[in-house]
Amino acid sequence: MTQVTTIDTNNFAAMAQAMGIASEANKKEKSSSLPRLRINHAPIMGTADVNGKKVNMEVVPGGTYKLEIPDGPTYYAESVNIRTFLQRFMYKKFVKGHGDTPNQFVKTLMADSLNVDLKDNSGGFNCGKPAGYIQDFKALPEKTQELIKQIKRVRVLMGTVELINPTDEKGNPVDITTSSFIWEIDNRDAFKTYGDILAKLTKMQRLPVQHNIESGTEERKLPNGSSFFLPTVSVDATKTIELSEADQQLFSDFVAWVDNYNTYIVNTWAKKANAHMEDDDVDVVDDIVDIDIDEEEVA
Repeated sequence: MTQVTTIDTNNFAAMAQAMGIASEANKKEKSSSLPRLRINHAPIMGTADVNGKKVNMEVVPGGTYKLEIPDGPTYYAESVNIRTFLQRFMYKKFVKGHGDTPNQFVKTLMADSLNVDLKDNSGGFNCGKPAGYIQDFKALPEKTQELIKQIKRVRVLMGTVELINPTDEKGNPVDITTSSFIWEIDNRDAFKTYGDILAKLTKMQRLPVQHNIESGTEERKLPNGSSFFLPTVSVDATKTIELSEADQQLFSDFVAWVDNYNTYIVNTWAKKANAHMEDDDVDVVDDIVDIDIDEEEVA
């Protein structure tokens, strides 16, 4: 084999092999947590001085968007502008803790669609949902019906979000820049709302990242008198955003984030599915993506 003795910066693959650094490209970095976007359904109460008296009052109304910064503050806004860089789908199921066992989520791989069986972090598939199309739901055993009702379809959006007139948890105005985000949309109506707007852009042969989706909320009443909120969306297709180098890098980061998340799910699945085997027979990697296990709200 001929030894390479000249550095050729135009042929990275060959030079990386010659320099002995090719294997470095295969090392995965631990994925950082992304800011999480949600709808805050209940108002946040606080106190204010009114004529010299402390009065309990609503400082952040229900139906606002909230952006939770990992290991940082949470910001609120009644409306947001969203640029969607990436969309994936998954199933998830909330499992309530008991005793020393904390609340947790069973979550599947993130995929391009829900038309395939997806491994989950409990060692099963689809969070326990039976495979294939269910023709007669009522004919299923009652336990199976209850299980399916607990499993949510999730539309996962990743992109950037601009909070309009943001505040902190005390209702004080804050100045924050546009942020990256992940939003796990598991409410059935919200799932469809965002699906419709993305389908509209697709029919126009527009990439979602080229447009801001203006998002507010609308109130819905429950039979018990309480309320929850659903997103409202609109897009001005005449206003196109030119992509920058920073956008290209951010898209690459989102793809890598999903890859690392899926690596975690696959390896957790293997460990749980092969729990009866000796530990030495199970190949589990050390790179584990942080998984949010707090109970999600309605949307």
